[in-house]
Amino acid sequence: MYNMDNLKKLGTLEQYASHAMKAYQALDEAALAAGVIPKKYKELMAVAVALTTQCPYCLEIHKKNAISAGATVEELAEATFVAAALWAGAAVVHGTHLL
Repeated sequence: MYNMDNLKKLGTLEQYASHAMKAYQALDEAALAAGVIPKKYKELMAVAVALTTQCPYCLEIHKKNAISAGATVEELAEATFVAAALWAGAAVVHGTHLL
C-alpha cells in the first residue's frame, strides 16, 4: 500500500482541495524552517514523530531532510529511542487509568 509514487498524487489532491492544500503546505514550510530551533533538530523531531505515527512517507522524507541538514546516523538512532521511550511512557502513564 505504501509506495513513494503515491506522493505524485498530491497534485490531484490539491486540484480538489487547493485552498486547504496551500494552507497545509504553508504551515509545513513555516513549521520546519530554521528558526530558534535549527532545521536539523526540527527534522530529527519530525523523524521521532513519524516513528510514533508510523508514517512511512514521513519517515522517508524527514530522514532524507535530517541527513541533508547534517544529522548523523547516531542522531537518527537516538531519535528512534526518544520516540520509543515516549510511546512506552504514554502507555505506562495511561495504565494508571486502569487502577
